[in-house]
This record gives sequence, structure tokens and C-alpha cells, in this order.
Amino acid sequence: MRAGFPDFRLGSVLATSFTATLTERRGDAVERIPTPQRLVDWLAVNGLAVDSCTAAQLDLARELRESIHLAATAAATKDPLPASAVQVINDRSVQGRAAAILTPEGERRWRLGSASRVEDALSVIAADAIEIIAGERDGKLALCASPTCQAAFFDTSQSRTRKWCDMNTCGNRQKKARFNAKQRKNPSSAE
Repeated sequence: MRAGFPDFRLGSVLATSFTATLTERRGDAVERIPTPQRLVDWLAVNGLAVDSCTAAQLDLARELRESIHLAATAAATKDPLPASAVQVINDRSVQGRAAAILTPEGERRWRLGSASRVEDALSVIAADAIEIIAGERDGKLALCASPTCQAAFFDTSQSRTRKWCDMNTCGNRQKKARFNAKQRKNPSSAE
């Protein structure tokens, strides 16, 4: 990770990990891809290495990120999908040249177009979003229970009742706040 930037929140689902490049959406928002190079870094960490990124491509990426977040939030709350978000996701999906390849280890990887353009990587992210929003994967979209986060995440837990987008951040923060509130209410229980 490059010094001076907040760490990336990496998950197992590409599309919702991408939406986590903007966190604390309902509090003091944290932008984790503030520069084109930072988007290049995030894509590389997620197996979608590109050669470079322009400011205009960063704008396309952020537009896709927000569209995925809007559509995933609507899907999680069982509301109609916003037409503008669907259009952006579809547009990014068809504008790239990426192919799924099978590794010798039996894993799927993405091969981007020969020029390794940002648009190719965004098409992979958009295709992943389409798959989860359309309900084609085993799991369900949910929203983080943290009042300052509210991130959309893909719950693959056995019971499908996960509450937090990330237990190490939002979950621990909420548990710590409840513990501290309980201690303030009943200070003698700490002894």
C-alpha cells in the first residue's frame, strides 16, 4: 500500500469490495481511491492490473462504484433498481474487453485486453455486480448495520444473517461502542 492513503477493504466479492473504496458513507466519508494511481493500485490488488489511469477513467470508475452501490442497496432493501444506475452498470459491462481464463490450479482469473485499459477492468467489476444483483450467486445482498457505514455487502454466511460489512471494522466498532455504553451505565461491573 502506498503511504498516506487509507488501507483498502478487501472482500471476497469484487463488486462490493469495489463499492468499499468509499466507506463511512453516512458519517465522515473515506475515499480510498482519491487519485488515478490509487485506482491502479486497487485494481492490481484485485487481480485486474492495468497499465495506467487517467482522471477521466477515475471518474468513470467512481460513477460505476456509486451506481453499483445504489443498485445493490435497492436490491438489498427489495426496492426497484434505479434506472440510471442500471444504465451505468450495463454501459461499463459492455465497454470492456476482458475474458475469463482458467488457471492450472482450477481458479478463474480475468485477462484484460491487450492494452490493459481501465475500461476492461471496469467491465469485469460491472459483470460481477450484475451477477450478484441479479441473484445468480448463492448469497444475498445486505446493508451494514453500522449507522455511519450502511455499505452494501454480499452475505454468504450459512444463515444469511450477517450484520456487518466487515467484522474487523464496523462490527468491532459497534461492539466496542455497546460495551463502553454498558460500562458507563454500570461502572461497577468493570471490577
